[in-house]
Amino acid sequence: MYVGHLAIGLALKSKFPNIPALTIMLGVGFLDIIDGLLILFGINHVTANLDAGPYLFFDLTFIDWDHSLLMAVILSIVWALFFIKDRRVALIAGFACFSHWLADWPMHNMDLALYPYAAEHMGYGLWGKWGTGSWVFEGFFSLALIIYAWFNFKKEHVSILWPTVLLVVSFFQLSPWFSPMKKIAAMPEQTAILVHGIAVFLGFLIPSLLLIWLINRAEKKVLKIS
Repeated sequence: MYVGHLAIGLALKSKFPNIPALTIMLGVGFLDIIDGLLILFGINHVTANLDAGPYLFFDLTFIDWDHSLLMAVILSIVWALFFIKDRRVALIAGFACFSHWLADWPMHNMDLALYPYAAEHMGYGLWGKWGTGSWVFEGFFSLALIIYAWFNFKKEHVSILWPTVLLVVSFFQLSPWFSPMKKIAAMPEQTAILVHGIAVFLGFLIPSLLLIWLINRAEKKVLKIS
């Protein structure tokens, strides 16, 4: 899942308007930001597979150090500890981070380990079972969360037009037809792995930072008017 994670962040931010956007929007992508770095360092492993749909075109061979259930819990606690001065903020931060694993479970193809190097792996596998249909499902899932966020932000007189535009563009950009991952997967093996790691890292970091900036700007406009 990709845009779905960001949509979850937007919905959480709308539900908890007093929680800093950075806490939530970086939190929902924290596991994949770590994943991208670990791929670059050769700790996590991916394998190019042009048949692996709907938009990833890689098999997630070993992602146990951030996407196993145990590590997702630990990294969620680590993320929460950054904000421990305010226990409520820390709690929401931790949940935002762990929501990433919860949202990944229905999509991933049995590549979510119970703990690092465990034989037990999880993932309902909608990517493999539905193919392009899983991308469509993610779109409707994200749309429902965006509508929910719109109603909540509207109560605070905050417009999320531009965050919505960013999510829509990101959704279609990472589609079965336009995904840059397909071109990356066709590169020589070692180059493909490195570029994949960079793409995952930046693919969550940059949109998250943009969303934080757009949300903060929208909230500041309301403060100025009031």
